[in-house]
Amino acid sequence: MNNPSLSRRDFLVGSAAAATLAGLSACSTTPAARAPAPLAAKRLGPNDRPGIALIGCGGQGTNDALTAAGYGDVLAVCDVDETHAAAAAQKLSVDGRRPAVYSDFRRLLERDDIHVLVNGTPDHWHTLVNLGAARAGKDVYAEKPLTLTIDEGRRLVRAVKESGIILQTGTQQRSSSRFRQACELVRNGRIGQLKSADVWLPAGLREGPFAPAKIPAGLNWDFWLGQAPKVDYVTERCHRTFRFWYDYSGGTMTDWGAHHNDIAYWAIGQLAPRTVTSRVLTPPIAGGYDAISEYEVAYTYADGVKLNIRTTRDDSIYGAKIKPDGQRNGIRFEGTTGWIWINRDGIKASEPELLKAPLPDNAVRLYSSSNHMQNFFDCVRSRKAPICDVETGHRSATMCHLGAISLRTGKNLTWDATAEKFTGDHAREANTYVSRELRAPYDYSFVA
Repeated sequence: MNNPSLSRRDFLVGSAAAATLAGLSACSTTPAARAPAPLAAKRLGPNDRPGIALIGCGGQGTNDALTAAGYGDVLAVCDVDETHAAAAAQKLSVDGRRPAVYSDFRRLLERDDIHVLVNGTPDHWHTLVNLGAARAGKDVYAEKPLTLTIDEGRRLVRAVKESGIILQTGTQQRSSSRFRQACELVRNGRIGQLKSADVWLPAGLREGPFAPAKIPAGLNWDFWLGQAPKVDYVTERCHRTFRFWYDYSGGTMTDWGAHHNDIAYWAIGQLAPRTVTSRVLTPPIAGGYDAISEYEVAYTYADGVKLNIRTTRDDSIYGAKIKPDGQRNGIRFEGTTGWIWINRDGIKASEPELLKAPLPDNAVRLYSSSNHMQNFFDCVRSRKAPICDVETGHRSATMCHLGAISLRTGKNLTWDATAEKFTGDHAREANTYVSRELRAPYDYSFVA
């Protein structure tokens, strides 16, 4: 959502619904192929037009690349699904010039004329593609959530800082003046001392059991699976519904949570909560989607601020047969003297004057961007940090992962944000979810 004034309906049609169609970009039919040697990020001149490549040609990736095409030339697309790659190449053709098509993103990284990557892969491929970009010196617009695990985030932060590339996390709400206004008002005490933030996320899908099916022609299933465990092809595991399986994503907690939890994180202004508890409201169906569909998660920060996450059966955001219950997804900030409600429909407050009175000259001001993709390309040229850089994207994703881990373990947990590990009761079990074993050959050596 690069236009913060988009209506909710327009957004769902043009972006969020497309996000459910994300495909994978990733690999080749030759797992032993070597990754390129490390390269320095190329600084563009004032008149240079960057070469762009799309990796992951599903709906969200293609939409991102179409937006990016306003700032450079899309020279290549990459996907392990031939149908997705061909469709994206067609949509991104300009004046009869069709982008080159790849099935192995590492081969694409070898091209000197490609400066920028758009990473629209499913969540379990985000990190390896982004690490490959860092090694090759390519700046990257990386779809959210930034990583599949917290450990991946630590590795990626280190790689991006060492390489000097620009990475923008695709949490577009940060480039909406409405969301920034809400966060600045909270930070500056316009609702008094912040007591709590309440986030409502869409409920996920609860369906199944599912049976194995024939692998579609043109889809390299083994490479789509990548680091995830080897399993038979199931239609519901792939493409638009991958996010409802923990092998590839974290359910709505890391999908829409990457947007709304990120805004709560921005407003609260603390590195991470201290404790997290959760409650599963609707357990998964055996043999079906295994990501929890309806849940409650409660965080407590060191200063006592509460952050409560709840699911709501909003109106068919994921294409499911779900009827609205009157509670739209969004965020409510509650302070000692007032409240603010914010979502993509609008912003409201306990007193309308809260939203109208200007902040003083010495007020806390947050990073201002009115267009997420433009902010990224401005930073590609200036080499300044974008509004949602790698560290921000990692810490924001960590909030979501903490909730997902609490739901998966069923335990009350304590988090050490500095050491980035669980401590105290149940720490041993919870820390097993901070990282996970990557299936060979799609481990970190794949882009080494």
